[in-house]
Amino acid sequence: MPHLEVKPLASEHDRAAFSCGVEPLDRYFRDQAGQEMRRNVAAVFLLRMLDSSAVAGYYTLSAMSLEPTELPLDLIKRLPRYPTLPALLIGRLAVDRSYQGQGIGRAMLMSALSRSLKLRSEVGAIGVVVDAKDDAAGQFYEHYGFQRFLNRRYRLFLPMKTIEHLRPD
Repeated sequence: MPHLEVKPLASEHDRAAFSCGVEPLDRYFRDQAGQEMRRNVAAVFLLRMLDSSAVAGYYTLSAMSLEPTELPLDLIKRLPRYPTLPALLIGRLAVDRSYQGQGIGRAMLMSALSRSLKLRSEVGAIGVVVDAKDDAAGQFYEHYGFQRFLNRRYRLFLPMKTIEHLRPD
């Protein structure tokens, strides 16, 4: 989507007008995202149309560690036998109501996964984890190859090897 721009959140971005329809995601973007950036808890990226200053969507990335025993069995077999393994977390991903149904969610996910691949060359990570808000969000991520954790219905994982083969279009 060439008419889109993904940028790190900055103080000049208007967060007050953003509304995805999920209050915790709206509240986070409005009230916490800037603090989390300053405290290095999460990197927040927003997507906007080049011809508008309105925020079409946002996502967050953070480092995390996970226990291999939480992952699907077919993945566990291929991983090193360490008590915890490094991964990246897409903690939040939300699309403003006025941009829903236009492929913005997919564009943001592809941006987050592409960024994760680049980060992997500097910081080890075996994959990307997401916490889906509900069944519909879980199905969205499963469409791109994410697999559900064994004991956590809405936590999903995508190995870096799979991300390497995803097509952005």
